[in-house]
Amino acid sequence: MTVTKEELNDVATHPLQTWEWGEFRKKWGNRVVQFPFGQLTVHKLPIPPFSVAIFERGTKPTREMLETLKTYAKKNQILFIKLEPNIEKDNETVQLLTSQGAVSGKTLFTPTTFLLDLTRSEETLLASFHPKTRYNIRLATKKGVTVSVDNSDSAFETYWKLTEETTKRQGFYAHTKLYHELMWNTLHPAGIAHLLTARFEGETLATWVLFLWKDTLYYPYGASTDTHKQVMAPNLMMWEAIRFGKKHHAKTFDLWGREPGKGFTKFKEGYNPEVFTFIGTWDLVCSPLYYVYRAAEYLRWKLLKLKAKAH
Repeated sequence: MTVTKEELNDVATHPLQTWEWGEFRKKWGNRVVQFPFGQLTVHKLPIPPFSVAIFERGTKPTREMLETLKTYAKKNQILFIKLEPNIEKDNETVQLLTSQGAVSGKTLFTPTTFLLDLTRSEETLLASFHPKTRYNIRLATKKGVTVSVDNSDSAFETYWKLTEETTKRQGFYAHTKLYHELMWNTLHPAGIAHLLTARFEGETLATWVLFLWKDTLYYPYGASTDTHKQVMAPNLMMWEAIRFGKKHHAKTFDLWGREPGKGFTKFKEGYNPEVFTFIGTWDLVCSPLYYVYRAAEYLRWKLLKLKAKAH
């Protein structure tokens, strides 16, 4: 089955379903399989010849799509295909998924995200923000923080240094530098990835990678330093990202994830976004060995947690 770049990008409703994202994943070492309705990545399991596949942020599932995926999986010894459709939760699609043998699976992305309506005027948007957020935006401007689009090699190197600093400070996982380089060098020339930089007194305080696809702006990656926190650079950065999206005719800003109680979620809430609930994560079961895999995975995580407690 041959799918052209134009055909794939025509149906892609999310950057992770674009032809360019597929090219990046190939460079990273994944096998990418493309269908008229989207693409998936195939990941080998430690026990050959079995694999699993991931269909991230795909289009709304149909019966024909799910049957096509199951047929492909059975022919290629894929135990299951993890689906995270880029659609809002609805009962009809849930019923379709369960009728085709899909079961609730372990999540890849957060089940909800924040969306900002960019069709509103700047004045209306500002008025909708939390008063403290508006104050911090004005403060950053008054202090002399500047935000600009900087897609240079040196700006990317700074982005990576700040990413390392941020992950160490906050204790979360980040992909390797090579992963980010491959992503950037594939998606930026295609006009999908853009780099925003916030500076204060000649020092870069924050860098964000934004994705722009069709009429939606996304905020997948961000990094910052812990110095000069008092100038509130991230608040101005978010406001300038909003203005960037409006300038490029985006109608929606997807803030890429929502984890209640987390500090950065509270930061996003200051911009008064709407909560969007996805249909969730589904494992399309394609082999009876799927249940053996799930049991082994459960035991593995149990053992890892016990080991962590022992230390």
